Amino acid sequence: MRIKINAVPDSPAFPEQVDVIVIGGGIIGTSVTYELAKQGVSVALFEKGVIGGEQSGRNWGWVRQQNRDIYELPLAMRSLQRWEELSSEIGSDLGFRRSGILYGTHSEADVARWETWGKQAKQIGFVSHLLSAQEVHKRLGDSAQWVGGIWSPTDGRAEPSLAAPAIAAGAQKLGASIHQRCAVRGLDVSAGRVSGVWTERGRVRASQVICCGGAWSSRFCKQYGIELPSANILGTAFKTTVAPEVIQGCLSMPELCIRRRLDGSYTVAVPGRGQLDLAPQNIRYAAKFYPMYRSKIAKKLKLRLNGSFFNGPEAAGGWSNHAVSPFEKIRVLDPKPDRQILDEALRTLVKAFPALEGIKIDHAWGGWIDTTPDLVPVIDEMQSVPGLFIASGFSGHGFGIGPGAGLLCAQLITRQQPFTDITPYRLDRFAKGNAIREPQMM
Repeated sequence: MRIKINAVPDSPAFPEQVDVIVIGGGIIGTSVTYELAKQGVSVALFEKGVIGGEQSGRNWGWVRQQNRDIYELPLAMRSLQRWEELSSEIGSDLGFRRSGILYGTHSEADVARWETWGKQAKQIGFVSHLLSAQEVHKRLGDSAQWVGGIWSPTDGRAEPSLAAPAIAAGAQKLGASIHQRCAVRGLDVSAGRVSGVWTERGRVRASQVICCGGAWSSRFCKQYGIELPSANILGTAFKTTVAPEVIQGCLSMPELCIRRRLDGSYTVAVPGRGQLDLAPQNIRYAAKFYPMYRSKIAKKLKLRLNGSFFNGPEAAGGWSNHAVSPFEKIRVLDPKPDRQILDEALRTLVKAFPALEGIKIDHAWGGWIDTTPDLVPVIDEMQSVPGLFIASGFSGHGFGIGPGAGLLCAQLITRQQPFTDITPYRLDRFAKGNAIREPQMM
C-alpha cells in the first residue's frame, strides 16, 4: 500500500450472531460501530481489507464545517463535537486539532458566494469570518491576486493514519467484534428481511446490517435491486518531507490545498482534479450525474477507459454468496497517483511559499472517492430490504463528518430521535421523476 495506517488487531472470536453487522472499516463504519457499542448494542464489523485502508486513510485530513452544503452542515457541526470528545473517550490521539481553516481566492465571485453561504450558515449556528484582500495578504504573504478569503477558526484537522484505527480499537474495548480480511459477500435474507450476512468465513446472523462500503457500496446494493447512484472519482495527494511552518492548520487556494501534519510535513492536493473511469456503473447513472457533469465541478476531471470496466467496484455482473466475490479479488483499492498532478502541485506549493524551497514528496497515493450526484451522502434505511441501512456516497467529505454520521446512523438503527432531519440524505431523492439538486458548495 502507498499509505501508512496504524494496525488494528482482529477480535479473537468469530461471532455466530450479533444484533448489528457493519460492512466496511472506514471512518463511517468504525464510527457507527463505536457508537453502537457505546450504547451496549452487540455489533460486529467486517472489512475486506484493513481498517482505514481505502479512502478513510487517503483523504486530506480536513475536519471542516466551512463551505459544506447547507444540508450537510448540521452533520458537520455535530461531527466537530464528536471529534473533540472522541480522543478522551477512547484514550487515544486521533490527531484532531482545532487549528482553523483558511480559504483564499482570486475571484470576486467566490467572495460573494462565501458571503451568501455565511448568512445561511449563521442561521444554523455556524459563524465564519470573511477576510479582506489585505487580511489574506497578512496571513499568506504578498500577492497582487488575492481579493479576499474566509477564515473558520473552529474548524480543524486530524490524521487519517490514526483516526479510523483508533475508533475501531475504541469500539473493541466496548465489546465490538472487528474482523479484517473478511469480506461480506452478501446478505442473508429470510421472509423478505435481513437475517444476517454471508462472509467468506461463513454466515453470521443479525437482524440489522449497515453498508458503509464506500466505493464498493453501489455494486453491493445492486445485487438487491437497490439503485445507489455513485461515481467513483480518483483523487491524488501526497505527503511532503518535514518543512517550515507556513500555515498551522489547513489552507485552500484555487490551485492548491494543504494541511500541516503533526510530524511537521504537509498533505498536499489540487482541489477538483481527478479521474473518472468509463465503467458500467458510471455509464448506468450518467443521466443522474448530468447536473454535476455540466457544472464547473466536472471541468477538472479526466475521463479514461481501463481495467475498471471489467473489475472492481464499478464493473457489472453478479456473484454467489458461496463463491469468491469481487471484494475478495481486490482487498484494498490502491490506485496509482497522477504524476502530472504531483509535479504541478509541488511547483505551485514552492511558488506560493518560497520558504518551502527544497521541499520534496515523501510519498504519494491515489484514492477512490465515492460521489453522489448532489455531493451529499446517502444515510437511510431500505424499505425494499427491511433491516438494511446504507451510509455511503460521502463525496470526499466522509472523513470530516464521519463521527457525526456514525452517531446519526446509530440513532437510526436503534430507533432513537436523530439529532438532525435525515430527509436530505434519503436515497429516494434520486428516484425517477424527482428533481436532482445541482451540487452546492464544496
